[in-house]
Amino acid sequence: MLTGIQNRFGQSMMKTLIAPLMILAAAMLAGCAATPTATKNDVEALSLAIRSLDPQVDAEEARRAAEIAYSHSARLAEQYNVTTSPIIHNTLVNSGVKDRGICVHYAEDMQARLNQENFQTLTMLRAIAEPKNEFRIDHSTAVIAATGDGIHDGIVLDPWRHGGKLYWSATIEDPRYNWEPRLKVLRRKYERRIAKEAAAE
Repeated sequence: MLTGIQNRFGQSMMKTLIAPLMILAAAMLAGCAATPTATKNDVEALSLAIRSLDPQVDAEEARRAAEIAYSHSARLAEQYNVTTSPIIHNTLVNSGVKDRGICVHYAEDMQARLNQENFQTLTMLRAIAEPKNEFRIDHSTAVIAATGDGIHDGIVLDPWRHGGKLYWSATIEDPRYNWEPRLKVLRRKYERRIAKEAAAE
């Protein structure tokens, strides 16, 4: 009887330990990732795209925003100690092994950093893409737009997607995600939760 309990306890402990051990093994096998770098052409292309958002966008602000978007993406990857793929890093954060580095952290920190510049012709916004199927999770990003415009007129600044190397595109041209304003998605989620709770009563 005691041996059977011990065996079941041992099996339960093994199952509990397997997932964290696999995560740590994957992280160790991945090794230290190189700090993402951007070329002068990368920065110039983003600067031009930002400047093209609206005739009123100041060229100097566009250039500064592009430089910061690239440099801060790399800096965040260093701060978050990103050494694995984004999905594995998410798992490490969610399991408590690492503190930050999921997409919402990148979005928050990118928005905060660019807001420090007090741009007059540019604004920072946030967007969320809800998953297309139940096996995926929400994705968050920062969006830069001309002052007065919304996310669909702007440019996605997404360092999470490639582990600290900045991905950017016009919001409506992003091939992977259907972006919506953050508050709109959060409101819809709240309404769903309230409706679900009401139905359960």
